[in-house]
Amino acid sequence: MSRLDAHEAVEPQTYVSLMKLTQKGLAELGDSAKRREISEARVAALGGRSIAFFAVMGPYDFVQVFEMPSNEAMMQYVMTARRDGHVEPLILPAFSAGMWGEIVKRVQ
Repeated sequence: MSRLDAHEAVEPQTYVSLMKLTQKGLAELGDSAKRREISEARVAALGGRSIAFFAVMGPYDFVQVFEMPSNEAMMQYVMTARRDGHVEPLILPAFSAGMWGEIVKRVQ
């Protein structure tokens, strides 16, 4: 893969994060709204944005959808979140319906 010219626009990449609260996250549950604000500020500082956030029932506690400029930016965000110790995230790169259609065309 080649590096892009500095003037070339880059399409943001979409990621879905499935998060489980850790024991630390459960013990400090009252601060979760403030931690979410910090999380969104960190995402923005890396050139990304949080598209959606949901508390869910089941094996995960939260689902968040991000747009980030690169895998590197997403990895930096994830490692910072893991270091904080409140959640254990599972990050899934996501593909739009249009992109999925283009991939399928190339496979056939």
